[in-house]
Amino acid sequence: MEIENKVIVVTGGSGGIGKALATSFINENSKVVIVLDINFDNSVSESKKLIPVVCDVTNENQLARIIDEINLEFGLIDIFCSNAGILSLGNEQLPIEDWNKNWNLHVMSHVFAAKKLIPEMLKRGSGYFVNTSSAAGLLSHIDSVTYSTTKHAAIGFAEWIAITYGKRGIGVSILCPQAVETAMTMGRENEVSALDGMIKPTQVALDVIRAIKKETFLILPHEQVLGYFQNKANNYSRWIGGMQKLRQKLNS
Repeated sequence: MEIENKVIVVTGGSGGIGKALATSFINENSKVVIVLDINFDNSVSESKKLIPVVCDVTNENQLARIIDEINLEFGLIDIFCSNAGILSLGNEQLPIEDWNKNWNLHVMSHVFAAKKLIPEMLKRGSGYFVNTSSAAGLLSHIDSVTYSTTKHAAIGFAEWIAITYGKRGIGVSILCPQAVETAMTMGRENEVSALDGMIKPTQVALDVIRAIKKETFLILPHEQVLGYFQNKANNYSRWIGGMQKLRQKLNS
């Protein structure tokens, strides 16, 4: 899909990967980029082509209402980037509030967007989703059970959308980076997710731009992740054993 003159929405757009995506879309001459976030600081300035809108994307009714408003004011949405995310460290003993927060943001916000947008996209025969998961969704995150579990689910949902609607004009990409220089990773530069290097959000955004134009499903800003993913598929038990050793090493 081409990006020029498209109406684009980016969630979690006040900083990090979302902000870099919005800037890159503007540079690609999109018609307008609406960035959604639960709050904004002064780093996001409103312009004719970059519009910040406060939205809790885990609230289905609120998200649907804002999508309707965008469609009326700017035209039908062409590309929707579900990028908002959080990181809750901990094991299975985390309170249900943490589980729900991760599930609603990393999975259900993607579902809510798809439920609202897909019917109209099918009528037009075109539309595109970029859903941000993580390398943790393909592999794991040894410090967060909620992040790892919900990011796996995000990939499963994106796969289903691609399988079900890919031949009817709807494209899907799933973004799976390792460590990226954002507020989420601040102070975590020496942890396992950053072993292959912590890249800048602008690099991730360029990879997303290329993937949309080529309609590539899996976006891997860290190329090493593909090898890890293949090792996991080739010998699941051996991969689990390797992760167990890594966990023991980090805990020692």
